[in-house]
Amino acid sequence: MQTITLKIDDSINEKFFWLLSHFSKNEIKILEQSEYISDDDYLRKIDGMVQSIKEAKNEPIEKGVTLDKLEW
Repeated sequence: MQTITLKIDDSINEKFFWLLSHFSKNEIKILEQSEYISDDDYLRKIDGMVQSIKEAKNEPIEKGVTLDKLEW
Protein backbone atom coordinates (compact mmCIF):
# COMPACT_ATOMS: atom_id res chain seq x y z
CA MET A 1 0.00 0.00 0.00
CA GLN A 2 1.23 3.53 -0.82
CA THR A 3 0.82 6.74 1.19
CA ILE A 4 0.60 10.11 -0.55
CA THR A 5 0.07 13.67 0.60
CA LEU A 6 -2.04 15.96 -1.56
CA LYS A 7 -2.98 19.62 -1.48
CA ILE A 8 -6.49 19.87 -2.92
CA ASP A 9 -7.96 23.14 -4.15
CA ASP A 10 -11.18 24.12 -2.38
CA SER A 11 -12.96 24.28 -5.73
CA ILE A 12 -12.70 20.50 -6.23
CA ASN A 13 -12.70 19.35 -2.61
CA GLU A 14 -16.26 17.95 -2.67
CA LYS A 15 -15.74 16.20 -6.00
CA PHE A 16 -12.49 14.67 -4.82
CA PHE A 17 -14.02 13.25 -1.65
CA TRP A 18 -17.01 12.03 -3.69
CA LEU A 19 -14.54 10.11 -5.86
CA LEU A 20 -12.79 8.63 -2.82
CA SER A 21 -16.12 7.49 -1.39
CA HIS A 22 -16.49 5.09 -4.33
CA PHE A 23 -13.57 2.97 -3.14
CA SER A 24 -13.85 0.44 -0.33
CA LYS A 25 -12.22 1.12 3.04
CA ASN A 26 -9.76 -1.67 2.21
CA GLU A 27 -8.67 0.18 -0.92
CA ILE A 28 -8.38 3.76 0.40
CA LYS A 29 -8.24 5.11 3.95
CA ILE A 30 -8.05 8.78 4.86
CA LEU A 31 -5.31 8.85 7.48
CA GLU A 32 -5.32 12.57 8.15
CA GLN A 33 -7.27 15.56 6.92
CA SER A 34 -6.36 19.15 7.71
CA GLU A 35 -6.30 22.65 6.29
CA TYR A 36 -3.11 23.46 4.40
CA ILE A 37 -0.77 25.95 6.03
CA SER A 38 2.53 27.14 4.62
CA ASP A 39 5.81 25.90 6.09
CA ASP A 40 6.40 29.39 7.46
CA ASP A 41 3.04 29.49 9.25
CA TYR A 42 3.60 25.98 10.60
CA LEU A 43 7.01 26.85 12.05
CA ARG A 44 5.71 30.08 13.58
CA LYS A 45 3.10 28.08 15.53
CA ILE A 46 5.78 26.06 17.34
CA ASP A 47 6.54 27.66 20.71
CA GLY A 48 10.01 29.20 20.73
CA MET A 49 10.75 28.49 17.05
CA VAL A 50 10.87 32.13 15.92
CA GLN A 51 13.16 33.08 18.80
CA SER A 52 15.39 30.07 18.11
CA ILE A 53 15.75 31.04 14.44
CA LYS A 54 16.56 34.65 15.37
CA GLU A 55 19.24 33.48 17.78
CA ALA A 56 20.71 31.07 15.22
CA LYS A 57 20.92 33.86 12.63
CA ASN A 58 23.13 35.85 15.04
CA GLU A 59 25.64 33.02 15.55
CA PRO A 60 28.97 33.39 13.75
CA ILE A 61 29.38 31.26 10.63
CA GLU A 62 32.36 29.51 12.25
CA LYS A 63 30.01 27.86 14.75
CA GLY A 64 28.03 26.30 11.89
CA VAL A 65 28.13 22.63 10.97
CA THR A 66 28.35 21.33 7.43
CA LEU A 67 25.79 18.79 6.22
CA ASP A 68 28.31 15.94 6.25
CA LYS A 69 28.87 16.50 9.99
CA LEU A 70 25.17 16.39 10.99
CA GLU A 71 24.04 13.33 12.87
CA TRP A 72 20.60 12.42 11.53
